[in-house]
Amino acid sequence: MTQAAPPGLTLCNNAMLRRATRKLGQFYDDVLAPSGLKATQQGLLYQIHIGDDPAMGAIAAALIMDLSALGHTLKPLIRDGYVETFADKDDRRIKRVRLTPRGLVKLDEAMKLWSLAQQRFEAMVGKDEAARLRAALDDIAALDFDTPPAAPSK
Repeated sequence: MTQAAPPGLTLCNNAMLRRATRKLGQFYDDVLAPSGLKATQQGLLYQIHIGDDPAMGAIAAALIMDLSALGHTLKPLIRDGYVETFADKDDRRIKRVRLTPRGLVKLDEAMKLWSLAQQRFEAMVGKDEAARLRAALDDIAALDFDTPPAAPSK
């Protein structure tokens, strides 16, 4: 049984979001474990698949990651033969990513497991609530936090 958040955490948006993210991430990782992939890897394979040989910069921007973190996450997928990188035909400075045939098979396996996790989550929180949660999180991800907050009044 999960414990309620300590009172100090409930006042912090960041702490509560991270707590929920860890809990949900563990759940998806556990369901995806038979595929040998973590949920982050499954999500990355899916983004590459739907991206039509996307540029690494575009993937990083879509996932709100820096390029070095993306490269770190791609390394085991490249090592295991699921993904390959290649230079853009028009601008060799741009590195693109695609799934290999082996990666397509692994993605199909992982998506079946992901679907089970998704169904279980929606059964627990409700389909409409899950959709509202995804929309709210997408809205938050779209906010511009780069502008520093105004200094408090004296």
